[in-house]
Amino acid sequence: MSIKEIQDEIVDEFSMFDDSTSEKLEYLVDLGKSLPALDEKYKTDDYLIRGCQSDLWLNAELLDGKVVFTASAAAMIPRGIIALLIRVFSNQTPKDILDDDTAKFIERAKLNNFFQMTRSNGLEKMIKQIKLYALAFNVKKK
Repeated sequence: MSIKEIQDEIVDEFSMFDDSTSEKLEYLVDLGKSLPALDEKYKTDDYLIRGCQSDLWLNAELLDGKVVFTASAAAMIPRGIIALLIRVFSNQTPKDILDDDTAKFIERAKLNNFFQMTRSNGLEKMIKQIKLYALAFNVKKK
């Protein structure tokens, strides 16, 4: 599935909720609960995303030309947010990740509309780190 197709699915899922923040946050918590456990060796400062409201670790590997992300977070909402982003970007090529207009997806899904400023900053940091991993893998390929 392409990044755009996955994003469209997520936008549709979020449109089922009314504008109530609590329903959307509950959905994110459920996503966070479904996130597979991250190997403890990645729960170090090298994988920590700075600027998130809680500790959040993100790892990426390039397997068969596609980036595979794994992550964990100490708090459930950031865990849900990173689970959502992993759903979008994992198993995609570095080029496709870099070419994606993620800000447009965030706007379409109305993700920034219900986050406090600190969580919005964390979301931006998560996306930035995902794009940095993709950039590193894209440069390595050349």
